[in-house]
This record gives sequence, C-alpha cells and structure tokens, in this order.
Amino acid sequence: MKLVTFALLLSLSGLAFAEVGNTTSTSASDIPTNEKDFIASINGFEKTKIIEQFGEPTKIEDIASASGKPVASIWQYHYLNTDEKGDYYQTTELDFINDKVVMVVFMNNDGSEIPADAVKAMPNKN
Repeated sequence: MKLVTFALLLSLSGLAFAEVGNTTSTSASDIPTNEKDFIASINGFEKTKIIEQFGEPTKIEDIASASGKPVASIWQYHYLNTDEKGDYYQTTELDFINDKVVMVVFMNNDGSEIPADAVKAMPNKN
C-alpha cells in the first residue's frame, strides 16, 4: 500500500513541476525581438515586464515635469531587435509614459550622439 501511495504522489508531483515550468516560461518570453512583431506586441507593456525579459536597459533618461515629478522615461537597449533580414539594430529606444511603452525607435547607431546627417544648427529667430 505504501508503494502505491508513493507512486501516486510521485506522479502527481511531476504534474506540479510541469505546471510551474509552464507558468515561468510564458511569463517572460512572450515579447518577440523581430521588429514588426516587437512593435505589434510591445505597446502598453509595463517596465517590469520588459525588465523581466530583457534585463536592465543600457541607458535610462527620465523626463520630469516643472514640479520635478517624473512624467516620461526613455530606455535604450543594444542589439535587441532584428530587421526583416535578421540583422540587428544597434540600438532600440523605448519611450514610456506612466510606466507603459508608447513609442519604439530602432537606430543603427549607439544612440549617444547626433547622427552626422542630422541638422545641428538652430533656425534663426527674426
């Protein structure tokens, strides 16, 4: 009788481990890295979900209101997303408002400087 009870408990514990494995793998791996799928699925994700899957960003820039309260945040990751050919973008920028993604920018530079072809001069005010 002890052997039957042991076998029953052992078989049920295997199901419990399978359930635990399934819940942890789906919670962090449902954000795709292909650019089109990424854009289609990332809007509205909270920061905690993104950190859970991709880790801490390489760069964080917080934008505060006049009162000093944070209102937006810009995060950058490097070599996170791929284009249609499978080549990686050097930088992916995620823009947050109220801790949710509202915009995604893919860049083929490291995001630390203004690209050479960008206009650097301010327009004259007459």
